[in-house]
Parts: sequence; C-alpha cells; structure tokens
Amino acid sequence: METNKLQTLDRGIVALRRVADSAEGLSIAELAAALGVHRAIAYRIVGTLEAHGMVHRRPDGRVMLGSGALTLAAQFDGHLRGHARPLIEALAEEARAAAFLSVAQGEECVAVLAAEPREAFLNINYRVGSRHPLNVGAAGIAILAGREPHPDDMEAVQRARRQGYSVTRGELQRGAVGLASPVPLSRALHPGLECSVGVVAMEDLDIENAASITMARAADLARLMGKPENS
Repeated sequence: METNKLQTLDRGIVALRRVADSAEGLSIAELAAALGVHRAIAYRIVGTLEAHGMVHRRPDGRVMLGSGALTLAAQFDGHLRGHARPLIEALAEEARAAAFLSVAQGEECVAVLAAEPREAFLNINYRVGSRHPLNVGAAGIAILAGREPHPDDMEAVQRARRQGYSVTRGELQRGAVGLASPVPLSRALHPGLECSVGVVAMEDLDIENAASITMARAADLARLMGKPENS
C-alpha cells in the first residue's frame, strides 16, 4: 500500500534509478523535476546519496551513478569481481608484479581487487579498499583517460588516452612504478561504473610487456562484462 512507503527513502531510490537510466547524468533541476520536488529537496537527496558513494557530481554539476553501489552489487552476485578475479591473478603472474582492479567513486579511485605473483623477489602489497584522488596514480589517470575528452584534461590523461594506458612513477609510493589501462565498459550496460586494471612494481617493471598484457586483460574484462550473465 502507498501508506506503507517511507517518502524520503522512496525518493532516494527513485533518484538512483533516474540517475542510473541517464547515460549523461542529470542536473539537480532535472532530478528535481523528475521527482516532483523543490530543488532544495533534490540537493539534500543527492547529498545523502553522495555521502554513501551511491552518486557523485561531475565538475559541471551533473549527477552520475557512483560506484559505491558496487559494494551492494558485489554482495548480490559478485558480477564484476567474479569476472575480474582470474584476469587479475593471471595479470600478476604474467607481469610478475602486483595487479589490481580499481573503480571510480566520486573523485576518488578505490582498489576493489588485488593479486600478487606467486614467485617474486619483492612484492608490493596493494591493499583492497585503498583510495586516492583520480588525478594521482596510474589507476585513477587510466579511469580519467577512459572518459570522453575534455579541454581541461591534464597532459597525463591525454597521453594515457592516446597510448591506451597510463604510467606513473613514485606518485603513491616512493620507488614504485604503476601502469594501468581503462576498461572500456558499455555505458548502456554499466552506467556509472568506471574501472581500470593495472600493475605496480618497484622500479624494474618492463613497461612495454606490462602495457601489452594489461591492455589485453582490460579488453578481456570488458568483453566478459558485455555478455549476458548466464552465457
């Protein structure tokens, strides 16, 4: 019955669905109109959802679905991590370096999966749950490179977009070399989900080999994520 609904919760869920259905995101005014509420209420709804990582606002103010929803999705069926785990483990062995899967959450990059090679002289422990700004580190720069070009894109993002991968040295840890490639997911199938796969090692990373392997694994993950769930 309608009387059993919590209006605020209902509006929040409807807002999430509206944002998820919009590939380009929604402005606060558009969201307010869709919900039939005043803009001040729409701001509060977005602020609450944003605090939980369920949505994020782009620099132009448009509201996009956030990857904080990934935690809920992972508990449901582990779709992304289920496909990514064997690829990340294989990448770690092939590159002989710590490998990872990262997602964008608002303006931050969050590691959601990591693996280390079984045999390595020196490993870097890439901690799941670690986060840093998107514009710092190979994983975040790769995610930015996977977006549509913008006049304000920094040179590292432009270079990564041209090459298909990003490389950083010592940005997150002294002596560490990171390399990552964006995962070209379908926006129609996975609106709001942005991720990258990559590797990190201490100084001796074979860039040419690691780039080739990492881009291949990113393409593999995109292909698997594009298939129907039961195929």
